Amino acid sequence: MKRLLSLSGAVLLVLGLQVQAMPETRAAAPAAAAAVVAASPTTGDACGPRVRRPNLVGFYKCTFVDQFDGNALNSQYWHVMDGPSGSLACNLDNPQTVSVGSGILRLTAQPSGGAAQCPQRADGTRAPYATGAVNTFWKWSQQYGRFEARMKSDAARGPGAHEAFWLWPDTRYSSDASWPASGEIDIAETYAAYPDLAIPFLHYSWNDNGGPRHGLNTAWNCAATRGQWHTYALEWTAYKLIIKVDGRTCLINTDGAASFRKRFIMAFSQLVSDSGVNKITSASVLPSTLEVDYVKVWQ
Repeated sequence: MKRLLSLSGAVLLVLGLQVQAMPETRAAAPAAAAAVVAASPTTGDACGPRVRRPNLVGFYKCTFVDQFDGNALNSQYWHVMDGPSGSLACNLDNPQTVSVGSGILRLTAQPSGGAAQCPQRADGTRAPYATGAVNTFWKWSQQYGRFEARMKSDAARGPGAHEAFWLWPDTRYSSDASWPASGEIDIAETYAAYPDLAIPFLHYSWNDNGGPRHGLNTAWNCAATRGQWHTYALEWTAYKLIIKVDGRTCLINTDGAASFRKRFIMAFSQLVSDSGVNKITSASVLPSTLEVDYVKVWQ
């Protein structure tokens, strides 16, 4: 699914990707990732220093952490998107589009071809661009808590590249068939056409709140310069969602929407836009790589 976002008279493509359908079950989610341990009263836990819950007594408990150590993605926790697409880009499970090394997850968008060629579509054509995306589909999910990632987009400016750190309903526990009412939390989307912004977006009503509404379901003042490391965080309860960039609050939503009262999976995507102001052109700079230093989740 896709929607257009109007920003100061311009138009942006807003993320809304369907995960490949699988048979629905209510199988229990596996244990959280990567050596998560009980919190220490003094030194913290596997996520690092203890983080106090906002307006609540006590501290969050670490439930998921991946520092992307080693030289391969941990398949116990991550699913790599792979398959043909009717749009300008396919998701490709390939070392040129998805790789881990030196403590960094790298997701890359590049022209399709050679060893990184998009699969053939039903009409015999192939998407012209190959992109990298990973998520915790059918492997891990959580309802409420704090989600945080440290990321860096490619420094290149101008239309084309589109990155995202986002959450999607876990279809083992609820349906995503009625998007956008089913819910989607875009903690941060970055666009090469808007090189100094990160744009959060909350999808949760049948008509998507009639479009983007600054201060309600999106924000247009979250400073995040491309080519630099930034920390993006969501603090999520049944009645409030708070999105922060580098510790600065950008968006507070207090609608208490039922769409956000369920388990969500977590995803990272390096995309290219196929419409709007950020639409990729022959002049767009590729390859473009999203680097993820770590992701941590608390509850």
